[in-house]
Amino acid sequence: MKIKIFIILSVLLAFVACTELNLNPLSEGSSENWYSDETEIEMSLANLYRIDFWPVDDDAWTDDWTFRGLTNPITDGTIDGTWSTLITLWDNHYKAIACANTILENLDKSKGIIPNELLNQYAGDARFNRATQYAKLISKWGDVVFYTSNLGLKESFTMKRTDKNTILQSIYQDYDSAYSYLPLSYGSSQNKRATKGAALAMKARIALYMGDYETASNASKACMDLGIYQLYPDFRNLFLSPGKNSSEIIFAIPRSVALGSYISTPSYLPRNFGGYIQLDPSWDLLCSFLCIDGLPIDKSPLYNPREPFKNIDPRCTKTIVEFQTNFLGIMYQPHPDSLTCYDFLTGKYIKNNDTRANAQYASYNALAWKKWIDEKWTDDYLADPDEIIMRYADVLLMYAEAKIELNEIDASVLKAINQVRARAYGVDVNMTSAYPAVTSTDQTGLRKIVRIERRMEFAWEGIRYMDIIRWKLAEKVLNLPNYGMLDVAALRTKVVNMGLWFFPNTPQIDNDGVADFSPIYNAGLIKLLGFRTFYSNKQYLWPIPSKEILINANLTQNPNY
Repeated sequence: MKIKIFIILSVLLAFVACTELNLNPLSEGSSENWYSDETEIEMSLANLYRIDFWPVDDDAWTDDWTFRGLTNPITDGTIDGTWSTLITLWDNHYKAIACANTILENLDKSKGIIPNELLNQYAGDARFNRATQYAKLISKWGDVVFYTSNLGLKESFTMKRTDKNTILQSIYQDYDSAYSYLPLSYGSSQNKRATKGAALAMKARIALYMGDYETASNASKACMDLGIYQLYPDFRNLFLSPGKNSSEIIFAIPRSVALGSYISTPSYLPRNFGGYIQLDPSWDLLCSFLCIDGLPIDKSPLYNPREPFKNIDPRCTKTIVEFQTNFLGIMYQPHPDSLTCYDFLTGKYIKNNDTRANAQYASYNALAWKKWIDEKWTDDYLADPDEIIMRYADVLLMYAEAKIELNEIDASVLKAINQVRARAYGVDVNMTSAYPAVTSTDQTGLRKIVRIERRMEFAWEGIRYMDIIRWKLAEKVLNLPNYGMLDVAALRTKVVNMGLWFFPNTPQIDNDGVADFSPIYNAGLIKLLGFRTFYSNKQYLWPIPSKEILINANLTQNPNY
């Protein structure tokens, strides 16, 4: 009983911020006396773009990352309705929905004070946010509680779940309304709120997630036809300061160290920079990159497991730090015999803390992230890159995938994929001899190509999780072991001294682009770091938070939780 009372009180407090409940004196802002001018509405809309309302999925939930040998509730199959991350996401989605509903319910107060055109834009902004929050909910939980006007407390504790397909139609309507009223851009303004392109692109994303390929195709094509987005020419710099406001970024949420929104960097940085290098790219990701002839590593004559970064798609070495190269001014070399490394900034050799021969907690699989990271990550160990929610490369590949699934394969599909691939090679899409241009029109073959292209393009961008969920690949890739290097003594004896560094053999790659390391492990040449576990009978949907089930007898739980 005490637990129930505590939960109900918590819910009451959550409702105060964005519903009609008014506990403020008349001299202060509330739902009753707010929304009377542009400043107040702009402030309310700005609240919808708080970064905690716009988290991207954690790549640690996928096979692209490794945290030494550790797992999390997704990758060890222990997810349940008490997981704090799940509860926070659920709560924040509904807080944002309540705020959007409140804005929409109160805009009439400003009629005659604010021009109708601007009021319509504000409504479009709120609808864009509401649509995206519901899209996130149905993609994780399926059927959820649905409302488009704020509820009284009694009603809120009796709501049932609504079919996700019904909610999807409302999401489409909100995105369409947002498209009608939002601006094409904000010009030179630093305003990073939603635009027409963002509404179209986000509509395409949830349509693709829900298997509605016709809508996904049409929405992504409409976004392309706006003619205002283009791929940034430098893949590496796209994720650093030079690419921050590029025409590839369709929608992003800004961070600011000064305002307390940032990434704490030590977990990603190599130990030579004072980092912990705990969160690293997986070998699974490294081996998914195609060779420069467009073939997987086990099919290409260009691949050499001793030099795994050679003859590989350029995005590989812009995503993962290549061995024995200058990274942020210091040579990155995890080889067990490299006890010193060169400091390019001082011109001297220093102790190499990125080999496990010197530091036992150096990267367990020798890999380190390069994407996103520059010198700014090393000064105070805080970084504030924008949270990229949608960029043009995703629109191109969503369009291609939707058309492939519809089996409407034409030149536009190949061009969409090739634009993304050509940018990786730094060449024009028409220079087909300068990169492995896609020419096949076979549906099965193209489906494989576009899926691997997405993995190479979007590593560490929060895209992989929903991809493996909607492709039903999670039950394969999240039931594979996580491998790393042998301990130093065995590594020297069995691998280095035998001339087998880095990979003793080339792993086989299956039709889904998934590497098989088990023969190398069975030969005793690599180390098992841990097991991943994914239960296909339940984990394609998340459990409804347990607290919601406790306080609302009308809510049912997802199967097998």
